[in-house]
Amino acid sequence: MVPHLTTALKGPLLELEQRIITAQPTIEHWFRTQWLERTPPFYSSVDLRNSGFKLAPVDTNLFPGGFNNLNPDFLPLCVLAMQSAVEKFCPEARGVLLIPENHTRNQFYLQNVAQIVTILKQAGMRVRVGSLLPEITQATTLALTNGNSLTLEPLVRIGNRLGVADFDPCVIVLNNDLSAGVPDILKNLEQTLLPPHGAGWHARRKSKHFDAYSRVSQQFAELIGIDSWLIDPYFDVCNQINFQERVGEDCLAAKVDGVLQKIREKYAEYGVKQDPFVIVKADAGTYGMGIMTVKDASEVRDLNRKQRNKMSVVKEGVQVSDVLVQEGVYTFEDLNGAVAEPVVYMIDRHVVGGFYRVHTDRGIDENLNAPGMRFEPLAFEACCTLPNPSCEPDDTPNRFYAYGVVARLAMLAASLELEEMAA
Repeated sequence: MVPHLTTALKGPLLELEQRIITAQPTIEHWFRTQWLERTPPFYSSVDLRNSGFKLAPVDTNLFPGGFNNLNPDFLPLCVLAMQSAVEKFCPEARGVLLIPENHTRNQFYLQNVAQIVTILKQAGMRVRVGSLLPEITQATTLALTNGNSLTLEPLVRIGNRLGVADFDPCVIVLNNDLSAGVPDILKNLEQTLLPPHGAGWHARRKSKHFDAYSRVSQQFAELIGIDSWLIDPYFDVCNQINFQERVGEDCLAAKVDGVLQKIREKYAEYGVKQDPFVIVKADAGTYGMGIMTVKDASEVRDLNRKQRNKMSVVKEGVQVSDVLVQEGVYTFEDLNGAVAEPVVYMIDRHVVGGFYRVHTDRGIDENLNAPGMRFEPLAFEACCTLPNPSCEPDDTPNRFYAYGVVARLAMLAASLELEEMAA
């Protein structure tokens, strides 16, 4: 079952989707010219929010962890895209070492790793999985609840090459976002590392990504003649905050107030009746940690101890000092009455599918990446790249095409972001 919008407030979005569908040849040509100049991320996923009047990305992950949630019908697309992605960096690639996160108790994550192994193998690669966990001292096979299994092996480094026992790979694929930094064993390697160190959350900042996205979306908006705000969330950033010691509250309140005011002006322009809100979240990191919904600047001054504790630390126990204040985008899509948001997956420059993140206990103005969420895989029509002119703008193929276009804009912004970090 495919969710549909549950609100009448979809006029501007329908117009946006119609513009995108009509401009498809122009859009696809523009993307091709962009990829002649830029290198796409090895793989990526983009969280989108569809408010009925706005369709925008709210997060871009360069170490996606939900390949197990994709519709299995689209495995061939993943395989073809993976062949393109790996061979671009190592034309003779036959051996690939995959290094995952240390979540050995998270069955859903392990199923994701197993699915990446499947994609790589079907792309013609020999694949082994090397673990950063010190307790993995020999090949260890983990049984997965879906009936599959995954074998983790201890990493072996010889000189500037990394592998596992009797396996010297050409390419190392990371599915570990390096939140706590780059381990010494991954430094100064002569092998190709995909994604590179700089894609990790120890180095990336969401504010840098959305700055790049604003530039990309402005160029795209001019290309098809739309207001870039319809696909681009406002944001600001507050640095050097300390939630535990209540340092930086004035800065954060001022940033919240400023972004809310900009949203109010746009809501007035478009006749939007909802209350503006912002999402305050750590400027680096993932897994839905360190996130809160705010509708008034006073809310960030009056955090209780539990709220401050929640906001102060993200994955790997990393302390939060930089905070992104991002325009909140309502999600007016649902699945059987549960709030939903689309997530689009890409390998290299190709959209390979997606799913809906669904949460029965969260509201339309809340972060859905939280305990209790579930996923509904979707066979994105024609892999999100071919609209159907005979359909209405909000029918499935065209809705998914619009998703794919906006997700690819975020992917293009990520390539620009990484390019600028490496300069």
